[in-house]
Amino acid sequence: MREDIARAAGCLRAGLVVAFPTETVYGLGADALNPRAVARIFAIKRRPPDHPLIVHLPDASYLERWARDIPDAAYRLAEKFWPGPLTLILKRARIVPDSITGGQDSVGLRVPGHPVALALLQQFGGAVAAPSANRFGHVSPTTAQHVRDELGEEVDMILDGGPCRVGLESTIVSLLDAQPVILRPGAISPPQLSAALGVAVGLGGVEEKRLRAPGLLAAHYAPSTPLCIAARENLEQQIRALLAQNKRVAVIACTQRMEIIPAHYYFLSSDPVSYAHDLYATLRAADAARYDVLLLEAVPEDEAWLAVRDRLTRAAQAHQ
Repeated sequence: MREDIARAAGCLRAGLVVAFPTETVYGLGADALNPRAVARIFAIKRRPPDHPLIVHLPDASYLERWARDIPDAAYRLAEKFWPGPLTLILKRARIVPDSITGGQDSVGLRVPGHPVALALLQQFGGAVAAPSANRFGHVSPTTAQHVRDELGEEVDMILDGGPCRVGLESTIVSLLDAQPVILRPGAISPPQLSAALGVAVGLGGVEEKRLRAPGLLAAHYAPSTPLCIAARENLEQQIRALLAQNKRVAVIACTQRMEIIPAHYYFLSSDPVSYAHDLYATLRAADAARYDVLLLEAVPEDEAWLAVRDRLTRAAQAHQ
């Protein structure tokens, strides 16, 4: 692995694009200060140029190189949650290229909590811009094989660090105003953020979400196969209705077992952390099997499922 990390760092220095593991999902990385390399990320992903990228830092000491007017809340959150699945939106420093921010005066920063990602960043000796290593709007990859399957030889190197521990993208918190707000929920929950800061941290409203940040489109994280969500009490009825239309149906469920109905079933955990870990791999497997419809049992409404509900809602919206 040391040799692979050294080779990946060399690729980044040469202006190439490297897919690498983080604890959340696999990232598609390039030297954040190399506009040509960053442009290749957008080309490979087919990503709109005004959609900003998250910059991955080797450690929290890089904050002051990449942001300005940094509030105390940023240092407190970095101390508590970095390395880890938390992205902070801050005012950008002068060195930050427009290509990374989509022309905004803000930048998303995080220190990933994966040993391979940290070793790569430290060996590279700088910041790496890295969205998820998949086509724009599609299901994020949580293994190196997912990256190979979707992007193939378009990526100069894929650094295999095994399956991602978390499986959903990072929590994004905006610190641009006096009141911190969550733009994208993730593994770091609102209560955890509130406890760290000593103030309530909730989800951003319409006004805050006008800020462009990764993963905030209404339709996102979507498989190619049409996906719809059914309430638990309606699941059996919807399965039978789709089968009556001669649809090949795959059911992704977390509580109900109805194998007596002739559809294919993927059973995920009723624990939100385990469910999140397995979700994207399950969606990719179901997508590859080329069903006509993916019917997903609605997950609980409580706060522990907030990030999962966010991703499923956006995935289903892509097929509305």
